[in-house]
Amino acid sequence: MDSAVPSSERSAPVAADPSTPRGLQIAVVGAGPVGLSLALLAVQRLPQATICVYDSLPAEHDISRDARTLALSLGSVQLLQQLGVWAAVAAQAAPIRAVVVSQQQPALLGLLDPRAGRRRSPVAEPQVCIRAEEEGVEQLGAVAPYGAIVAPLRAAWRAACEADPQRCQARYGTPVSGLSGRPGGVEVDAQVTERHDLAVIAEGGVFADQARKAVHRDYRQRAWVGTVTLADTPAGTAWERFTPQGPVALLPLPDAPGQAAGTRRASLVWCVPSDDDPVEALDDVQRRAVLAHIFPPEVGRFVGIGPLKVFPLGLNAERSLVAGRTVRIGNAAQTLHPVAGQGLNLGLRDAHALLQALRRTPDVDAALAQVAWQRAPDRWALIATTDFLARSFTWDLPGLSTLRGAALATLQQVPPLKSWLARRMMFGHR
Repeated sequence: MDSAVPSSERSAPVAADPSTPRGLQIAVVGAGPVGLSLALLAVQRLPQATICVYDSLPAEHDISRDARTLALSLGSVQLLQQLGVWAAVAAQAAPIRAVVVSQQQPALLGLLDPRAGRRRSPVAEPQVCIRAEEEGVEQLGAVAPYGAIVAPLRAAWRAACEADPQRCQARYGTPVSGLSGRPGGVEVDAQVTERHDLAVIAEGGVFADQARKAVHRDYRQRAWVGTVTLADTPAGTAWERFTPQGPVALLPLPDAPGQAAGTRRASLVWCVPSDDDPVEALDDVQRRAVLAHIFPPEVGRFVGIGPLKVFPLGLNAERSLVAGRTVRIGNAAQTLHPVAGQGLNLGLRDAHALLQALRRTPDVDAALAQVAWQRAPDRWALIATTDFLARSFTWDLPGLSTLRGAALATLQQVPPLKSWLARRMMFGHR
């Protein structure tokens, strides 16, 4: 069943803003974290609007059991706090208080690192470490299961529909088969055809199942995803390791019932080439041994590994969020390589910007044009960064690892630059 939302966290009603588009009818396609967040934001910020959420899953589906792991930036945590659901999410989340990014193979410039003599490895490895206390925040973000995020959002939307059924509607178990642009609106084909002033598509799916978008690249890489158990590992630390085959990440998870004392769980994302996969043929013992070799000793000991699922990786993005009166946000607008772990956060920033623009102006078309322009720097900066990093692991260029290592070492040694990166991780481009 959906998690209950504490009444103390439910948002207070927002007074009507005279500039709010009166009678605006919004269709939200997809009741995932981005779609539901947008719908709840619309209830708060567009008091005169009606919002209808469509989703293929039935209302009785127990989404809380979905254990897929999502990384939330601090900005996303703050958004969930505004929506009144963070207390329910936090009960099943693990805070990220430090992020350590390092490179497995030694880079030539790493030999110049003055910390080399204090490391346990014989040759210094370039790394950058970002800590919450250094940035003046309690946490950099958090990690939570998909179900732990979506279940409270579904409960909050159900409460909104019960409180104001004229404004808030849920079409669960109703897949959308098509959208048709009409002058001044959109027709949504979902068993019956309904007309709305605006349709927001927030149902993206995974790269392998998506229709090809305007910007498309198959990285010929795959990600092995699952859970590992570590001993002697620092709490609240996320690790990303650049290897010759691709990036490998460990994200902290909350403790599980019956978990052995002195151990901590982490979500694993292990990216490797599709054509020469070094993980597929290994058993669990071998996989743990390889991970122990990949990560530095500071990560701790790998004492357990769960079943791993594999997903193909690629870039699939629209050139713009907006097409007529249809807006795509989240994975529906851009599916990225997980190297930066920012896909959900980018989608939530899309949702926030859309509602801010609609609140500022009664002219819907002008608001959408503003969103397309305003969101472009954040979107394309992240698309370009993840695309470059993903492809760089396939390039056989002399000195590439040295350049990557030099970049990490520079970030670590220049505090203002490291702080700038931390702010981009937490809040995106501003």
